[in-house]
Amino acid sequence: MLTVSNIKTYYGNIQALKGISFEINDGEIVTLIGSNGAGKTTTLKTIMGLLKPKEGTIRFNSKDITGFPAHKVVPEGIMLVPEGRRIFPKFTVNENLVVGAYSKKTTRDEIRTDIDDVYRIFPVLQERQRQVAGTLSGGEQQMLAIGRGLMAKPKLLLLDEPSMGLAPIIVKGIFEVIKQINKNLGTTILLVEQNAKMALSVADRGYVLETGYITLKGTSEELRESEDVKKAYLGV
Repeated sequence: MLTVSNIKTYYGNIQALKGISFEINDGEIVTLIGSNGAGKTTTLKTIMGLLKPKEGTIRFNSKDITGFPAHKVVPEGIMLVPEGRRIFPKFTVNENLVVGAYSKKTTRDEIRTDIDDVYRIFPVLQERQRQVAGTLSGGEQQMLAIGRGLMAKPKLLLLDEPSMGLAPIIVKGIFEVIKQINKNLGTTILLVEQNAKMALSVADRGYVLETGYITLKGTSEELRESEDVKKAYLGV
């Protein structure tokens, strides 16, 4: 589905990605783990067209989308749920979800159906549908951010640090929903996470990113058993 080949991305003269390559197959959950500054968010922004690589190619469903701006990437079937959630705090829950459908040519009835689908995944959002989003709890805001992403009906959903700033019990619930979205909707997911333990618990495969390089790859089980991963990311 997605093939990233030898991507090199810079911020000015600073090289953030140093020739990374990886692939994601249809229906998978793939995780990209690494510490702060490793290049995880830069990778997602490059795929999404928010940053343009100086070298390398990105192919999605056999189509070269390298350098596409974000507004052209979304209609191809890729959606990013950004780090820090970035909901519209002055809009209601319902209004945030409507905004998520902007890229699709749909009728009001179709949007209403899609919103109902999101509410089935996140019942608490239905209870809060008329509430101003900025007054939601952190966990509810994360649910809303994911729900807004799903409104675009993506084939590939990019999740950037969905556990950030959330209590452990809330994180567990969010990751359960990520598994449900993959299983029940068939949505392929690229999950960027610092919480390696949780990420590897839901992912099929993973890659370890360190200072702009991919240093390890394997199934989630293989990475959990790796002494390097245990020492650096699992606290074992």
